[in-house]
Amino acid sequence: MRIQLLPDQLISQIAAGEVVERPASALKELLENSLDANSTDIQVALQQGGIKQIRVADNGAGVAKEDLELALTRHATSKIASLEDLESVASLGFRGEALASIASISRTQLLSRQADARHAWRIASEGSDISVIEPAALDMGTVIEVSDLYFNTPARRKFLKTEGTEFGHCEEVFNRIALSRPDVALMLQHNGRALSRYAASQPERRFSEVLGSEFAAESVSLDESAAGLRLWGMAAKPTFNRNSRDTQYVYVNGRFVRDKLIAHAIRQAYQDVLHHDRHPAFVLFLELDPILVDVNVHPAKTEVRFRDAQAVHRFIFHSLNKALAAPTGASSAVTASQAGYNPFGQQPASTPYPTYQSQMNLRAGEPNGFYESMFGGSAGVSSQPQYASPVCYAPEFEAESAAGQPQNGAGDYPLGFAVAQIHGVYVLAQNAQGLVVVDMHAAHERIMYEKLKTALDSKSVPMQPLLIPVSFNADKLEVATVQETLASNDDSLRQLGFDIAVLSPTTLAVRAVPTMLQSADTIELARDVLRDLREYGASRALTERRNELLGTMACHAAVRANRSLTIPEMNALLRDMEATERSGQCNHGRPTWFQVSMSDLDKMFMRGK
Repeated sequence: MRIQLLPDQLISQIAAGEVVERPASALKELLENSLDANSTDIQVALQQGGIKQIRVADNGAGVAKEDLELALTRHATSKIASLEDLESVASLGFRGEALASIASISRTQLLSRQADARHAWRIASEGSDISVIEPAALDMGTVIEVSDLYFNTPARRKFLKTEGTEFGHCEEVFNRIALSRPDVALMLQHNGRALSRYAASQPERRFSEVLGSEFAAESVSLDESAAGLRLWGMAAKPTFNRNSRDTQYVYVNGRFVRDKLIAHAIRQAYQDVLHHDRHPAFVLFLELDPILVDVNVHPAKTEVRFRDAQAVHRFIFHSLNKALAAPTGASSAVTASQAGYNPFGQQPASTPYPTYQSQMNLRAGEPNGFYESMFGGSAGVSSQPQYASPVCYAPEFEAESAAGQPQNGAGDYPLGFAVAQIHGVYVLAQNAQGLVVVDMHAAHERIMYEKLKTALDSKSVPMQPLLIPVSFNADKLEVATVQETLASNDDSLRQLGFDIAVLSPTTLAVRAVPTMLQSADTIELARDVLRDLREYGASRALTERRNELLGTMACHAAVRANRSLTIPEMNALLRDMEATERSGQCNHGRPTWFQVSMSDLDKMFMRGK
């Protein structure tokens, strides 16, 4: 069979198969053209999910009369003119294929008027047939109507879904554009009904309008720059997680992308705080020199390649990790230190916060010392138990200004001060906003986990020799793991703060444990650590499996349910939470505390009604 040139119409239709997968694909290309034309107001009207018609009207720069026909021609564009332009492209569109591809499979009408033109001009096409250019009435800008998509390729039209499904995809494209350009006003109509209208606004407001106020309230803002890279936007706290990736938006130089490298960096940043198979929510913008990123990877332009992928990965990971790691209350750690706070023990007698003296015992009495023993401190520890009062008096919260703000430094302690303990599981605290409920095991687990990470990173996990070594019957694999460690001069156990010896083929002896874990069940802790070392190998357990291993150790050390704490111990836990990174979640991703505001409490009891 002879090789032959394909007709232009067929070439355009083949290209359309890649560029225009469905109505949403056409809408994306049209919206990006409007943004490239510097539009500040864009209106979208859809009929039957975009299958019947897509109409995009903008107030951009417009197209000159002599360029209208070229606008519907393949490989004709105003955005690049050379290879150098392609290598540093800054516009959203640049291939010169989109409009031609769309026009080849639809009935298209294009009206446009430039600022200095006396009137607008109109051109229309039906498949390969292009009409003559004629005058039209229009204010400055462009209106493009794409009707009867795939009218001349019925086989392709059969692959379209229902009207509702296609509209859903179009709405998602509209929202992506809305998130990317808060400075542009946008409106969306479907079948004559206005559904979304966004005025030009600040980014935070636009994010809240598109993704909901809950996302905005449960997110942290970030804006980090380094070595010509900038990452800004909002990332939801780990507690605001999703069961799908439907609230994940990443933009590179304003272009929405799905990039595996960026996705991996974000997953790594959330890895330590997200629960199992849940997914984070975020709107993030990466900005860098266009010459450092290749956007000419796929016709849909949702894939990119970076010249220095590792640098980009590290930057995104560290920037997002830093934002998510902020302790509860940005200045709490400094404030606590200035107040004489000792994170490894109890507070001195001169501590500025109240101890809630009371004569009423709300729980079984227990000598003070559990939390102190966990950290090895002893400063200011009383040997007498202190108990919570049903009516707590906190001087810090007594006086309020006319504006309703607490006086005397109450804001220095975001988690407030302990009131009581419920069933040995939850700590109740009072802060300036109302009631704080803390899961003491989850909170303590995070604190221990972060301390272990810091100690291991600095290669200084403090070791506590045991006065009497703890021996236990071990299976062959446990004994073999210790023997291999000793024979190979592998110091992985000592790096973790353990000294374990082999007494016999069936007996091991624990001679030292990490100081922070001295109150844990020594035998169970040793067995779990040996299991991880056996399953993953010492080097892997201390590198890629490091966090899981330390999480296991922290879980053993954390205060267990049904363990009664004194008021100073509860307050020490709260102060540690305020000074600990990622203290809002345990290392399994579960929340460690919740705030219940006074207004919420008033609603429960119908106060003021």
